[in-house]
Amino acid sequence: MKADKIILGVLGGVAVGALLGVLFAPEKGDKTRKKIMEKSNDYADELKDKLDSLLGTVSSKYDKLKREGESLYAEGKSKFQDAKNEGQDLIAEGKSKYNEVKNDIKNN
Repeated sequence: MKADKIILGVLGGVAVGALLGVLFAPEKGDKTRKKIMEKSNDYADELKDKLDSLLGTVSSKYDKLKREGESLYAEGKSKFQDAKNEGQDLIAEGKSKYNEVKNDIKNN
């Protein structure tokens, strides 16, 4: 975000400098106003292009992070299910051994 602020600051400085240069130029008022309008339109178009590019970059990074997050979620869910199944197997094995010991005690 810091680079974006620098870019906007530089563009703003260039726009102000160009505007002041046109205002102090020795031309008629209507020509000067026309130049100001043309320059402001040029800068507005340039700024729009840069913002569109920035938005595209942010959007692509968001999509990438979203895909990675979904992948990590699926992987975590799978690992959790594996651990759950292993835990259930251990519980079943423990119950079976408990019942064996219980039966051995009863029979003796």
